[in-house]
Amino acid sequence: MARAIGIDARELLGATTGVGRYLGELLSRWTTRPDAGTRQLVLYAPEPLPVEVAAGADVRVIPGGRGTSWEQLALRTAVNRDAPEIFFAPAYTAPLGLRMPYAVTIHDVSFSARPDWFRRREGIRRRWLTRRAARMAQRVFTDSEFSRAELEKHYSLPAFRIEVIYPGFTPRPHPPAPRERIVLFAGSLFNRRRLPDLIAAFAVASRGIRTARLIIVGEDRTWPPQDLPSLAAAHGVSGRTELRSYISDEELASLYGRAAVFAFLSEYEGFGLTPLEALAAGTPTIVLDTAVAREVYGDAVTYVASGDIDGTAKAIAARLAAPGSPDPHMKNAASVLGRYSWDTAADRTLASLESITRP
Repeated sequence: MARAIGIDARELLGATTGVGRYLGELLSRWTTRPDAGTRQLVLYAPEPLPVEVAAGADVRVIPGGRGTSWEQLALRTAVNRDAPEIFFAPAYTAPLGLRMPYAVTIHDVSFSARPDWFRRREGIRRRWLTRRAARMAQRVFTDSEFSRAELEKHYSLPAFRIEVIYPGFTPRPHPPAPRERIVLFAGSLFNRRRLPDLIAAFAVASRGIRTARLIIVGEDRTWPPQDLPSLAAAHGVSGRTELRSYISDEELASLYGRAAVFAFLSEYEGFGLTPLEALAAGTPTIVLDTAVAREVYGDAVTYVASGDIDGTAKAIAARLAAPGSPDPHMKNAASVLGRYSWDTAADRTLASLESITRP
């Protein structure tokens, strides 16, 4: 008899986010394993899932919105009724009161480490639910040793219940194209990613280079809100700064392949996938010098200090001056990228899930 694993699949709806990509990559491998017939994957979602992401799994559509009330009422009721042997929550929280063992992936705890980055009610909700879900879970997955330490620090979780499984990265093939004077950022726009500093550094770095462009790709989720177009105008670069909330995978791949440099000035991450995608495309990458960045990107990137606009501008200017010229850090990219594999992440996560037994 196939072993049933219930999964909260909300993150597969709508535009793909980092967590949605994480779950999609795991599922695409779990459903195509040679032993896929030995388990039943049951995906719970409030709306029908795209056919391509649900292939090989059973889907339960449970109406009622996508938020916390759906998770804690409709999802909990449906999962307890169906009674899968194990439940997997891939996005920070899980229904409280489940009657079977479960695992939750907590990618980071920014809402506990820096409450000022979140609306008051949102922060309280996230902290309370994540802490409860983590303490009640049989297994807590996270993306880095940095995040493991943060979970231990903020939630007092015992180390033996936390398992670090590095995500993979998704190479984005693109037709060969010459490098252009493009500074690229990709990822949701959060205050911790210091887009105002990137705009300021770009303004300094691109003085006298009228063909230089800054392209910022991602949904604006800043709090307190940041008026990035006004900041670009104040620095005199509004005509050379593009903000795009969403682009296709093909267009993003093209930008990775054409950009002179990728800049990701984040001061807090659980991991950070887009710099790895940039490295995979051969794009020199600049990141903020943080513990998690050192862990994830190693010697394959250029590090700059938080708040060092002039230092960041100097690093950007070096790439804009000669797009496509050799970057000494790129010789280390292959060994760094070799650490990360969705195949390995999927195998380890599934094996750990299936090792969970009822208390």
